[in-house]
Amino acid sequence: MSAREELIVKYAADLKDKCGVTPDMDLLTKVTIGCGPSIYNKDSATVAGSQQSELDTVKNNFLIKKLGLADGPNLDAGIDAVIEKYGRSNANKYRAVIYYLLTVHFKKESVYN
Repeated sequence: MSAREELIVKYAADLKDKCGVTPDMDLLTKVTIGCGPSIYNKDSATVAGSQQSELDTVKNNFLIKKLGLADGPNLDAGIDAVIEKYGRSNANKYRAVIYYLLTVHFKKESVYN
């Protein structure tokens, strides 16, 4: 099993155990691949849910640039809802899991087809 496949299994477990979501493995794989090499770096593999600069990066680089959403208060509300679902007290919020949840939240799975 490759390092990426091992991470995808870990992300799927987080989605199921911490978020109560049964992941679409095909979509999770595509979202993980879309994260690029950041998933292998300890710092960039996770999202600091309490750091505004980190949340702004998620909004600008993922929601606006990748998913093509228009900026607005609904983006911040979506990020907030996903962080809440993942668990604010959960120290390791994996970027791929956050991106997966945001993709589903905003119904933008078509971006990965």
